[in-house]
Amino acid sequence: MFFSNVIISEQSCVIRRAQEALFYAVIKGINCGMDDAPQNPSLSSTETRSLPLQDIRVLDVATFIAAPYCAAIMSEFGAEVIKIEAPEKGDPLRAFGTATEQPDSTLMWLSEARNKQSLTLNLKTPEGVEIFKKLVLDADVVCENFRPGTLEKWGLGWDVLHALNPGLIMLRVSGYGQTGPYKDRPGFARIAHAVGGLTALAGEPGGVPVTPGSTSLGDYISGLYGAVGVLLALRHRDKTGEGQNIDIGLYESVFRVLDELAPAYARNGIVREPEGSGTRNACPHGHFPTKDDAWIALACTSDKMFARLADAMDKPDLATAEHYGELRVRLAASDKVNKLVAAWTGSLTRNEIMERCLTFEVPAGPLNTIADIFEDPHFKARENLLHFDHPELGDIVVPNVFPKLSKTPGKITSLGPTLGQDTDAILQGLLGLDPGEIKNLRDKGVI
Repeated sequence: MFFSNVIISEQSCVIRRAQEALFYAVIKGINCGMDDAPQNPSLSSTETRSLPLQDIRVLDVATFIAAPYCAAIMSEFGAEVIKIEAPEKGDPLRAFGTATEQPDSTLMWLSEARNKQSLTLNLKTPEGVEIFKKLVLDADVVCENFRPGTLEKWGLGWDVLHALNPGLIMLRVSGYGQTGPYKDRPGFARIAHAVGGLTALAGEPGGVPVTPGSTSLGDYISGLYGAVGVLLALRHRDKTGEGQNIDIGLYESVFRVLDELAPAYARNGIVREPEGSGTRNACPHGHFPTKDDAWIALACTSDKMFARLADAMDKPDLATAEHYGELRVRLAASDKVNKLVAAWTGSLTRNEIMERCLTFEVPAGPLNTIADIFEDPHFKARENLLHFDHPELGDIVVPNVFPKLSKTPGKITSLGPTLGQDTDAILQGLLGLDPGEIKNLRDKGVI
């Protein structure tokens, strides 16, 4: 029986290839015949098999954004990603964000669960644990972001999985990492922004600290670092055959991108505080209002840049030594300099300011809303927005794949799957379970 002890054999790689051939045939047939779930073109796409991660299988057992974002990035470049979700409700991300006509798929889910297959599996049951172990035998990567100790409680900790598959790479993302006095605390991106030092820098001086953009930035940064870590670990495995564990705390990802914050404090005792739209290191460097009630960003990071801005303002004397030609002088008089620039931007429309700044090669850009982005010709030329024809919901627009590779560009072949869409096909095609065994698992609430 399948639910006996999981045994690794030297034939597992050979078996895997044979099972994969059956798997793709089965799942293609099942998806093509489904009336209540969207098809998953990635499973039958021959183009996907030419991508750099085409031979990598990822088990995404995580929830929400951080670790799943790493898996999504890998899927865009060819990795086969099996999203493992709890039966009935699945990943909580399915209910997070703007609802659609599809009850288990918000717009957030459709975008962030791109290119994934959905397998429902109750890891709190012995049968669910055994199925997961069987999948691990032929997996390359496991992505998880439970609170530390959760997988261990289920009998699926790193030591167990590594023993089953010594070449396995495991990405573990949590609020504070797997070690340290805070490791058991719950964590989300907003908490990471606070603990990691970002929130204390954001907002107006003397005002309430804010989260920049009120986004899940820490989750996405952690997912990016996770992808880097997995690729580095895969490179190491190519050389040695050894897998490894990757430990990421959300707060660490945030802390790592805070400029010179650490050395400036350690060396000079500088404690940065909220600086509004400006910065203590350059002037003028911030956001300025325009005549047509819009905003524009200017970045003069050197005396040369300020001289160009002064020319654009038709006030070249501002950049002389007698006035504000030197950075140290501008920083000391930043309020006055910013008011002079704001008076100029306030006398012109955003387009007029952009035209003058471009003429004089001043770094400038409009503060785009998403409506502006959808009309921006550069976004269109770079194909940053992808229109995807969803079989149930019609046209869905999502951010396109990034980065852009010249030889093996990534692609989006499907949006977030319906819950359990691929469960039967995966259990049949990869693990060889027959319909009777699958029905028994479903009846017991394992899948």
